[in-house]
This record gives sequence, structure tokens and C-alpha cells, in this order.
Amino acid sequence: MAGRRRVPGARMVVALCLLLVSLVGCGGRPGTDSARAEVQRVLDRRSAAILDRDEAAFLGAGARDWFGNLRALPLADWSYRLTGLRRTGDTATAEAELHYRVQGYDRAPVTAGRTLSLSLDAEGHWYVRAERPAKGSAQQLWDQGAVSIARGEHSLVLGVGQSAAALRSYAELADDAVPAVSQAWGTHWARHVVVLVPKSLAGMAGLLGSPASSYRGIAAVTTGETGAPANAPADRIIVNPDAYGVLGATAKQVVLTHETTHVATRAETTAATPLWLSEGYADWVGYLGSGRSPSQAAPELWRAVTEGRGPQSLPSDADFGFTGDSGRLARAYESGWMACRMIAERWGEVGLVEFYRAVGAHERRAGAVEGALKDVLGTSLEDFTAQWRDYLRARLA
Repeated sequence: MAGRRRVPGARMVVALCLLLVSLVGCGGRPGTDSARAEVQRVLDRRSAAILDRDEAAFLGAGARDWFGNLRALPLADWSYRLTGLRRTGDTATAEAELHYRVQGYDRAPVTAGRTLSLSLDAEGHWYVRAERPAKGSAQQLWDQGAVSIARGEHSLVLGVGQSAAALRSYAELADDAVPAVSQAWGTHWARHVVVLVPKSLAGMAGLLGSPASSYRGIAAVTTGETGAPANAPADRIIVNPDAYGVLGATAKQVVLTHETTHVATRAETTAATPLWLSEGYADWVGYLGSGRSPSQAAPELWRAVTEGRGPQSLPSDADFGFTGDSGRLARAYESGWMACRMIAERWGEVGLVEFYRAVGAHERRAGAVEGALKDVLGTSLEDFTAQWRDYLRARLA
């Protein structure tokens, strides 16, 4: 009897589920798919409005947000790919990949994670209320304010909160850096650079997605993919205006040339390349023609050598960490520079470039330096290190 009484109830549940399937689908999946499709269409309209500089169309897809911040940015492409959607009643949060390309500089799109807040309007259509960097993703320059630009012969400078004169000065320095790097490294690279100048150290940290304390005292960094193919997005040289602004004219040029060297060497800088070589080579190019002596360009290393505390081995990658020990970091950079300077003096500038390329050509770090030392310079790591220690004492003691 009891079992018979449960049967009508079971049939009612089945019938109810069948009814729901006919309306929205059991489990609501078709409804979710429909919302995803509509949100993707909203993002497509938002993209088209940005590319067309059509503010009315942008507003039709949502709030004004940072549309005005992009007016000066020369864009070749802009698109979103919806990767996730969480709906709660009349609101939703969308996760998306933004792909954009700067005209004339990016050979492939830059990809950035974005989070968009959406709501349903009175007619039941989705619109964007706000957009921000996704969790774990760095800010983009336009997230920080209106972007201004300065164009050089070999450079594009993008800034926020910077005067037109300041941006022009960066472009002039970058324009001097590009041919200097090409003369040292060769011309098989893009031979133009993109420089980002935020308003402050905090802005720089936001663009890098890291705490400001990590970059205090660092004048600039270059972002990009090591071993990047020819069709990769352009590297970005990101300036810390707080630290860069207090440098003298020569030091400013050294910094921009150093960072431009990273752009030029990126495709042949791989996981096999130690930081002492990549940073040392960038410094070597940066200081060419500066007139700086070893003791002037390497004051921390000079102090250590003269006090009998000279390094016994080439710096490790860990020595280049932004740990707050500025002396250790400076000695690491200076040690790498002196090693590259020694190679250029004893094996020639061509030998230095060949050595750099040979190290990067290895598939892994283990044995890369040792193999290149043997094949290109005809020496061993032990002998090279001993020569480098003698070179430090001769040039710095």
C-alpha cells in the first residue's frame, strides 16, 4: 500500500520535469547558454565601438567606463572572448580574455584577463556596468587614466598623468637607443619600442601586477616572452617615473638603451640564458659610449673588491631578485656587466654576441654556459670565472 501511494507523486515529479524541459531545460543549461551568447554579443558590440571610436555605440553596450581613456591609443584590433559567466538574478559577472593590438607595433594580440559586471535592463537585455582587470591579472594603462601618446621615429610612448614635453623626452631617448642597440646586436629585430609611462611607482606596479615595494628604486623594466617568436606582441618598456625622474641625462639614456636591448635580444633569450648574461649584456650595450669607467658604473662592486670582498663566482639568478637588498642587487648587475665587458675586450664584440646567441640556443639551462664557453670562446667555466675575478681586481682595485 505504501509503495502504491508513492507512485502518483513520482509521476507528478516526472511530469513537472518534462514541463520544465519544454520551457527552459532541465537544470537550466539552455538558459545559461542563451545568456552566454547574449553577453558575448554585448562584448562584440563593445569591441566594435572601441575600434570605431563610437561613444554612442559604446554607451549602448553599457556604462561610459574608461572609453575616453582610449581615444589616443592607436588600435588595430580589440576583441573579447567570454570564458565564464556567473548569474545572480538580474546581475552577472563575466570573465573574459581581452585581445588587443597596437597599430604598427604588435604583430600579435596582447592578451589580458578582464572581469565585467553586467545587469539586465528594463527590456531584459544585458549591458556592461563596469570592467576591471581579472583577479591575478595586471592593469592596463587605460585603467589608470586617459592615455596620451608621443611618437618618435623608432618609438611609441604611452603615458598617463604625464605632460606632452615629458613624453617627447622619452621618445627622444628611445629613438637614440634603437640605433645604438642595432649597431651592437644587429638589425634582425623589430627596431622600434613601446614605452609605457604611468603616473607613479604605484602605477608601474599596477601594470606589472605586483606590489610597489618590489620595484622601488628600479627605474624601468621590460615585459615580454623569452624566446618569443617573430609574431609575438611587442615588448613593453615600463618606466618607474619616481626613480627614473631623479636620474641624470646620461643615466636616463643608459636605462632606456638597456631596456631596448632586452627588446632586441628577446627572441634569443631563453630559459637557458642566465640573468648575469642577459642583464650584463643589456648593461654593456647601455654603457657603450657613455664614458663611464668601471668604478663609476659599478660602485658597489668597486667597494666590495677594494675591501677584499670581491665575488668568487658569477651571480646566480637569485641574486637579481628584488628582495630589498639594494647592494646585493647592484653587485649582481655590475658583476654581469663586467663579465660581458671582459668578453668584449678579450674575444671581441662579435664574440660576445655569438656567445650570447649560443647560450640561448641550448634547450635547457644545464650546460648552456659551459657549452658556449667551450664552443665560442674556447675556455671552460672554471677558467672563465678565474679570469673574471682577475679582471675585477685589475679594473676595480
